[in-house]
Amino acid sequence: MKITRREFALGTGALALAAIANASFLRHAYAQDPSTAELMKPGPLGEMWLGDENAPVTVIEYASMTCPHCADFHEHVYPELKKRYIDTGKVRFIFREFPLDQLAAAGFMLARCAGKDKYFPLIETLFAQQKDWVVQRPLQPLMGIARQAGFTQQTFDECLKNQQVLDGIEEVRSRAAQKFNVQSTPTFFINGKLLRGAPTLEELEKQIAPYLKA
Repeated sequence: MKITRREFALGTGALALAAIANASFLRHAYAQDPSTAELMKPGPLGEMWLGDENAPVTVIEYASMTCPHCADFHEHVYPELKKRYIDTGKVRFIFREFPLDQLAAAGFMLARCAGKDKYFPLIETLFAQQKDWVVQRPLQPLMGIARQAGFTQQTFDECLKNQQVLDGIEEVRSRAAQKFNVQSTPTFFINGKLLRGAPTLEELEKQIAPYLKA
């Protein structure tokens, strides 16, 4: 899947897509883990992460903004994960873009254009309001959410036409699929160990706990 700037033309509604059923799986699966050095290489737009850079555990999530399982994870599991592990310095959380459709890519583009300080707040807002903008005509509700993050109509339009941002997001997605066997969202790597599907907090804690033992 190569997304081009032309597909983001804001004329007759190239983004006015119906919600696409994402190839997401609830069942967890494990596969051969990539090398840590290869996995930790940031994409061309830079890494978006929270927590302590020297935390004993690094959790990487590959997500799609239109993925309902990702939205559910960020609504019900992520807040407690952040409170217990990210904010306390036990986990470094890296969030990577893996758009499964054009609309998901648009959401990621807006988050990138919003800047580092607003990136995660906008991501969480988009997940929380997913049902409002993953619709047949998404531009107006998406603009409404973006306006809350400081976008004007002009900066909104300019962002969705930014080929450099789109290419950077596409490179992260393509590399994950080709090199790390990421096939669906959400997909996690916990200190390099691959975990597919949306885990519960308890399931995440089982994976994290061995690295926190003194």
